[in-house]
Amino acid sequence: MIEDKNQQRTQLSDLGEFGLIDHLTKNFKVSHKSTVKTIGDDAAVLDFKDKKIVVTTDLLLEGVHFDLSYMPLKHLGYKAVIVNLSDVYAMNAKATQITVSIAVSNRFPLEALEDLYAGIETAAKVYNIDVVGGDTTSSTTGLLISVTAIGEIDNDNEVYRDGAKSSDLLVVSGDLGAAYMGLQVLEREKEVYKVNPNSQPDLEGYSYIIERQLKPEARKDIIKLLKDLKVKPSSMIDISDGLSSEIIHLCKQSKLGCDLYEEKIPLDPQVISTCEEFNIDSTTVALNGGEDYELLFTVSQDDYPKIKANPNLTVIGYMKEEQAGIHLVTRADAKIPIKAQGWKNFNA
Repeated sequence: MIEDKNQQRTQLSDLGEFGLIDHLTKNFKVSHKSTVKTIGDDAAVLDFKDKKIVVTTDLLLEGVHFDLSYMPLKHLGYKAVIVNLSDVYAMNAKATQITVSIAVSNRFPLEALEDLYAGIETAAKVYNIDVVGGDTTSSTTGLLISVTAIGEIDNDNEVYRDGAKSSDLLVVSGDLGAAYMGLQVLEREKEVYKVNPNSQPDLEGYSYIIERQLKPEARKDIIKLLKDLKVKPSSMIDISDGLSSEIIHLCKQSKLGCDLYEEKIPLDPQVISTCEEFNIDSTTVALNGGEDYELLFTVSQDDYPKIKANPNLTVIGYMKEEQAGIHLVTRADAKIPIKAQGWKNFNA
């Protein structure tokens, strides 16, 4: 992490744990009626009355999930929230609250954590969620962030991974592969910097893919869009580990097969040109890159007229009987079995 030597640096020990929590969370506001008691007691109190509740947790660890040599702390705080909200929206739910816990070493001054929490606060405002609790502790191995997101579902509108039916259409929001290619550019520029610390990163022409890596967005808008179109997906998942992994999850849990059409996979022109520059196959990137945080879902063919003209949605395949298997149909009309090659937590 590159630091300004003239920047103010307040030691965390000057505040203590409770003083630190009070300082970092003083600007958080409450906007949901379901938030009865927030930060400051032994536990938050939430009242959802007769609604169903969804809860999801993600853990981000320095050196595994993020690199502070090119990930600004404000962006990291924002992204830590987004990756959790994406899971809530993948249940067809409304996100309402989060808790945030961090473990931090003494190499981080208060000002660094203020940046981190500024990103968390921005995400909370943009997505209209309440920050209702968390924890802080010390770390000897770098920065760790754990976010738990809570959401609500009205009128039995929850969508699981196991509800797809044979002949359902496979649909994806947005475009794929940009976050992975943004990471490749950032890693390349990091290596250049290590050789020549006086060099400035050359990021011109990569703005979209770098933003998709450093500041992704959760697709809350797609949930509203589907509701407005009166389309309820039969199954849904968010794309965090790569399209191939998520398709396999839907197929296995729904006990179905699938044909995914290579020519239908949505790719941004910047992804295509950067793949050519790095000599990487763009389909492989879309299938296995991960961190897109788009929504992958299935709908009945009866709903096709409602979604076919929408620029936010692309039909990329359809579900088949389980014995048909899970395949990529290439542009040459060959069928290749889909295998999950995305990011794996415990690879050596």
